[in-house]
Amino acid sequence: MKFTTPEAIRLALLSRREIALFDLRGEAAFATGHPLFAANLPLGHLEQRILFLVPRKETPVVVYDDGEGYAAPAFDRLTAIGYTDVSVMEGGLAAWKGAGYELFEDVNSASKAFGELVEARRHTPSVSPQDARALIESDADLVVLDVRRFDEYQRMSIPHGISVPGAELVLRARTIAPDPATTIIVNCAGRTRGLIGTQSLINAGLPNRVMALRNGTIGWTLAGQELNHGHTESFPGVDEKEREYARTAARAVSYRAGVKRLSPQQLDALKGDRSRTLYLFDVRTAEEYRKGHIDGFVNIAGGQLVQETDMYAPVRGARIVLADDIGPRADMSASWLAQMGWDAYVLEGGFDGELATGEHEAPRPPAPKAPTITAAALHDMTGDAACGVVDVSLSTSYSEGHIPDAMFAMRSRLRDAVAALDRFGRIVVTSEDGYTARFAAIELQPLVDAEVLALDDGNGAWRSQGLAWVAGAGHRLTAADDRYRRPYEGTDNPVEAMQAYLDWEFGLVAQLERDGTHGFFVI
Repeated sequence: MKFTTPEAIRLALLSRREIALFDLRGEAAFATGHPLFAANLPLGHLEQRILFLVPRKETPVVVYDDGEGYAAPAFDRLTAIGYTDVSVMEGGLAAWKGAGYELFEDVNSASKAFGELVEARRHTPSVSPQDARALIESDADLVVLDVRRFDEYQRMSIPHGISVPGAELVLRARTIAPDPATTIIVNCAGRTRGLIGTQSLINAGLPNRVMALRNGTIGWTLAGQELNHGHTESFPGVDEKEREYARTAARAVSYRAGVKRLSPQQLDALKGDRSRTLYLFDVRTAEEYRKGHIDGFVNIAGGQLVQETDMYAPVRGARIVLADDIGPRADMSASWLAQMGWDAYVLEGGFDGELATGEHEAPRPPAPKAPTITAAALHDMTGDAACGVVDVSLSTSYSEGHIPDAMFAMRSRLRDAVAALDRFGRIVVTSEDGYTARFAAIELQPLVDAEVLALDDGNGAWRSQGLAWVAGAGHRLTAADDRYRRPYEGTDNPVEAMQAYLDWEFGLVAQLERDGTHGFFVI
């Protein structure tokens, strides 16, 4: 294996050279501490995601663990896929900490730290949950704009809130609040998206009084105030006059942030440059994307891209090109990415030619040719005590639904499951679409005496035939630290966890200063 030091990794970040730094642990372990620009890539799902996350195989890729033994197999898998510059961080996470470098907790830490820096530098105005509630109850002239994903908004929302995901704000706000005297309150679940959304409207010159709801739905809950559930109020359409206003305002913001503009022909030239990683994102709504998009562009709403950049563009130093047939959503999103240190571009045009439709299918390396069994054949074995089913999907997917009597296991911890599988003469491994199951079946076979098969097309095939399907915790053969429960998800989180999350966010600006690698600026 090839090794690299924490010092060399930090130098690459400081000098803006391309680097993809991956933490191979489960998401829950990752959230306990990692370098600022590390992205989470659990070993068990590496093949599923790597070609999407790192499209250029010459990109310098660095992997690490915290003593679990994940780095060596990850190195082998990446080189087998064709990555040519893979290395392991010598000494793992302990070496990074031992060198005196910062560890950042939680997920999407770089984006959240940037949001805190924006508030600190621009003094982004906010309103307490108590004062916001008083305004709402007094029938004041105000609107509440919720900038999260629509599914998050439906799950819980502020009274009178309207769903306007972040990148839509500058495009839609004047239609929702045409009177400059109307107060606008912007909220998210915690802090980041609300702060960025509020500052977006201010940067774009909206004349209204705009404030972030301080600490979002977490703050609202901690104040003992009730949230709505199941609401569906969404943003309205906009006329051409408002589109033109938003185009002009958003373009001025992106210009100040240093965003560059590209023609389709210039984009073709960038695509031909194999010395740099290139990400192509369509930042419109999912519905617009499915109806017609430029081939090669991946859909992610602009607000989520700014919030979760590490989950979509983990190669620090890469180029990012955004597309939007109207314009303001790409310009506003790119303005924030540029301030976060990305080489950000907006594509001008490109929607006039032939467009692709439907969903984007992320590329994946071919799965190994494991022995398989069909869903119908497995169903015929129902009640056979000698046949066990192991599900290596994400634990959250498993809890939402799984084959009756299927047992959950993390693929990266299959060795921990072997003792519990001794009683079976046949083991069927499944996953959401069967892809990961094929890898897991090949890896499990040498560890057990039983015959190991992969379920052909996985749980999807089972469900498509209308076979029995159960939800719940089920039976877990290994720990399930593959998913981190965000303190702002749902309404049943402990008060202590929600307050600790806010306290952590408040400390991020100081952490950025100590870390020194971020390269952020704020216009």
